[in-house]
Amino acid sequence: MQRLFQHRYVRLLAFALIAVSPQLANAQEIDRVARLDDPAPVISHPIDPAMEIARASLAHLQANVDDYTALFIKRCRVDGVLPPLQYAKLKLRNRKHEGLAIATPLSVYLDFLKPSSVQGREVIWVENENDGNLVVHQGGFASFITTQLDPEGMLAMRGQRYSIKEIGIENLLQKFLAIGSQDREHGECDVKIHSDINFGTSTCTVVEIVHPQRRDHFRFHRARVYFDNSSNLPIRYQAWLWPQTPGGDPVLDEEYNYFNLQLNVGLSATDFDANNPEYRFR
Repeated sequence: MQRLFQHRYVRLLAFALIAVSPQLANAQEIDRVARLDDPAPVISHPIDPAMEIARASLAHLQANVDDYTALFIKRCRVDGVLPPLQYAKLKLRNRKHEGLAIATPLSVYLDFLKPSSVQGREVIWVENENDGNLVVHQGGFASFITTQLDPEGMLAMRGQRYSIKEIGIENLLQKFLAIGSQDREHGECDVKIHSDINFGTSTCTVVEIVHPQRRDHFRFHRARVYFDNSSNLPIRYQAWLWPQTPGGDPVLDEEYNYFNLQLNVGLSATDFDANNPEYRFR
């Protein structure tokens, strides 16, 4: 009702100008007064172009990507310590819905290649199966052990920041959008988008976000996301904390890489079954 009143008011004001002073009420003046009723323009934020890239990527993945394999390389700082890079063969099926029901559960298989502390370890996690637990086959001297672990329990989370439930490109995009939405509530956000950056054998569009000043509401000082131009999906994420000394280098906090990403290879439930004869589970 208030909006309708304002609309009528500005229109009446425009016509009143004509009646009182026709020479002043030219077309430009009438148009200017009438535009007072227009909605306020949407205020953009520097991160908006990056958000659009991520939204388009997420929509593409959800509509067109059922599964993928990759060489997954990652590390993240835990309790102030940044461990060596971990390398693992990854198989992943994305969660798919039919209505409100889960038709295909999020499914993950990891075969760790290095470093030696994790070499030979195999992990399977299938959403809503095995009582929600990980199926873990240890490597090295413990290669005869296969057990189930709570994915968010102390043993599974040792040396980890995120549980296996948060792995994958879809989760990466959703987190990026959530953090970006938080950033939109604040200033001090510098964004650059670099085109045609080579990463491995891929040509990428790189989104770089920098928060110059340390603030409690910012999760990182600098972050870079590499979107592969051929697949339109992010294949690398890196984040740094603020320098520990004035003028020092940013401190690497975490990174996740998907090398040799192969989409829609036709993974089935067998690929996430510990009884698969190609695996080393006992």
